[in-house]
Amino acid sequence: MKFTVTELLTKKKTRQKLTMLTAYDYLFASFVDEAGIDMILVGDSLSMVIQGNENTLPVTIEEMIYHTKIVTKATKRAMVVADMPFMSYQISIEEATRNAGRLVKEAGAHAVKLEGGREILAQIKAITEAEIPVIGHLGLTPQAVLRMGGYKLQGKLPEQANRIKEDALMLQEAGVVAIVLEVIPSELAKEITESLEIPTIGIGAGPYCDGQVLVLHDLLGLFERFTPKFVKKYANLREDILKALKDYKEEVEKGIFPDKEHSF
Repeated sequence: MKFTVTELLTKKKTRQKLTMLTAYDYLFASFVDEAGIDMILVGDSLSMVIQGNENTLPVTIEEMIYHTKIVTKATKRAMVVADMPFMSYQISIEEATRNAGRLVKEAGAHAVKLEGGREILAQIKAITEAEIPVIGHLGLTPQAVLRMGGYKLQGKLPEQANRIKEDALMLQEAGVVAIVLEVIPSELAKEITESLEIPTIGIGAGPYCDGQVLVLHDLLGLFERFTPKFVKKYANLREDILKALKDYKEEVEKGIFPDKEHSF
């Protein structure tokens, strides 16, 4: 059965934890879906993980549509959430609604995610009124990395914490169906989670959120450029893959592969 917005909100009410992981292609999306993960985020983090960029800013709406389309092909159960990339929703309400519509209509996304609080309420309302579910994103918002001066803990100071709390309530009022809380103190995340009727999904926001999200390549030990404190590696596939590739190279060079078994 497909995981929908209804199931998302029901899990909040019944206090069942939500699971979300990123995926950017058919193969990995099929693994995540088969594992029974509730939601797949086609994150703009693909800018770093797949494209090798320094941050999430370069990825385009066309690239997000392409990756979302191939993820939805692999997905039978999970709800697919597509990130709206930098400058795809900030310019105008009309452009934000059009781009959100493209992610649903052309790519098959079931919801879109936007970063920010009070400054994008009008866009969120318009997208919601177009019958597209929206997930919010507060705390460390990677698209604001230049203004924030890096990937730093947010909400540590009282005024910052109050702003995030206020923004969470505003996003709920504007119609978002869930909010991602990234790199904020655990106690602040707990306070926000308890104040909302919609679920919170944490990444570096402690154990009190209604659900958790991680970048799949971090979880699997594939992405080695940097490892944030909040990442738990459940595997170290990078080492396994490198060993397999080196074994292949050695066997070809020594004439061991292909052998009789692998020849016609």
